[in-house]
Amino acid sequence: MLFLPAISVLTAAAFRGVSAEPYNTFDGPGFPACNDVAAVYNVTSVAQVVSIVKTAAANGTPVRASGKGHMWYDTMCQDDPRTIIIRTEGLTKISEFNLPAGATSGSVVVEGGVTFLQLAEYLHQNGASMGYTLVNWNITIAGAVAMGGHRSSIREPSMVVAGVLSMDIVNGKGEIVTIDRNNNNDDWLAASTSLGLLGVITRLKYRIYPDSKVYANQVTLTEDQVLNGDIYGLIAPYATANLWWWPYLKKFHHRFYNEVPISTSDQQGFQNTFSATETEATLARTILDTGKYFATSNMLMETIFEGLWSKPNFHEKTTDAEITTWPVYGWNYDVLIGGLYPGQKPIWEYNVRGMTLELAFPVTQANAMLKRVRQLFDLEWSQRGIIMTSTYRSGINIKFGQAYYDFLGQATYNTSDGVDWTKGTIMFDFPSYKPTVGDKKRFNEEFYPRLAKTLIDEFPCRPHWTKNTREVFGNATKNIDPSHLAKFKVVRQKFDPQGIFKSIVGQTLGLYS
Repeated sequence: MLFLPAISVLTAAAFRGVSAEPYNTFDGPGFPACNDVAAVYNVTSVAQVVSIVKTAAANGTPVRASGKGHMWYDTMCQDDPRTIIIRTEGLTKISEFNLPAGATSGSVVVEGGVTFLQLAEYLHQNGASMGYTLVNWNITIAGAVAMGGHRSSIREPSMVVAGVLSMDIVNGKGEIVTIDRNNNNDDWLAASTSLGLLGVITRLKYRIYPDSKVYANQVTLTEDQVLNGDIYGLIAPYATANLWWWPYLKKFHHRFYNEVPISTSDQQGFQNTFSATETEATLARTILDTGKYFATSNMLMETIFEGLWSKPNFHEKTTDAEITTWPVYGWNYDVLIGGLYPGQKPIWEYNVRGMTLELAFPVTQANAMLKRVRQLFDLEWSQRGIIMTSTYRSGINIKFGQAYYDFLGQATYNTSDGVDWTKGTIMFDFPSYKPTVGDKKRFNEEFYPRLAKTLIDEFPCRPHWTKNTREVFGNATKNIDPSHLAKFKVVRQKFDPQGIFKSIVGQTLGLYS
């Protein structure tokens, strides 16, 4: 595979004799996002994107845009060894900042490779923030929009695209098309969660707000308190909130955040998202690898992880000192997301990697869904003598989303299934450790596809577009509103008549038949 700087013209000759190779997810070699890619182009301007797409369209060359890092499986491209990748990380311009004094909101324009961390730092320096339409530091804003990324909130808009006022897409003809927010426009409703099938998102106009301080707090709940409790009531009062499930210990952590006056505290908490020391990562990997063979190792690791996660995963930003008590106070993005502690790396750079499954359900069925998962855990014990655990540092992540209407988003509503999605969604996100030893399959590997099939078959649910396998997408397509797929397909054909932006997900959804 060729890794190339951006060029003004992409010629067909560039691919003669090139052997296709995998293009990897953020996890690196052995974790392909695309199985067969001929070349990767690192662009630094929108003009370069236009030029590459125009030439690719003329040659019938498959193209996919790639952001920073939230792909988990080999579903990003089609299985065509001629495929090229336009990597957008070099599109980092931030401009047109507009937040007048005293205004409750404003806007800023970002290019398609700007990450949430880059924008958060820029906004903080200018007395502004993104509010709550944000996700992890290592993801581009354009990528999050394309895949339907979301924060966890029912009270506040939580889809990243809810913060977008307009976007520029380079379509399948190499033309720049500007789409303004308009819920009466099918182009907008398709672009809101486009899966990258309409083209390359190169610019976005994004809503911003005056900077704010927030607090984070956390309490531990018993499994009974959640499964038989008012789950909606645990989440809805807060600007953002979620649950972490520890199934072996039968506990939940309930994390919640709200805005506070800036004068409330001088503390500047900074959340640790994915970072670890080499010693921590090596110890965790060693124990988790033995968990491929022994359930007791996984039980031990869940106990360790739960104990660590009971404490604030925050440092004081100004000193890097550990914060040991709840609640924690700090600036908007630092507390809601944060990033890597100084001198540390993300866990995947220490060969601690995982697999996941994420499905969204109507929040009105939250209790029933979680109880069904508990039943499936218990059946593993009663029928097979296997105790199920969480092998991820923060447990099973239970997130929530305010209803948001578009064609393919997880939180859309007014769908043909007749289910009430208007109160919001609950997202069941079950990451698990992938061993580095033996055949590298997880302990009780057969359980995970059984779990996915049961939930998809028994509940109205929708897949996260980058965190599921081909098999999950194949089964979950039946739960997507056919009229939404039909309307999206019309827009897709208009934007990309040749289908050069085709992906496995798009093919599975029937958008190219």
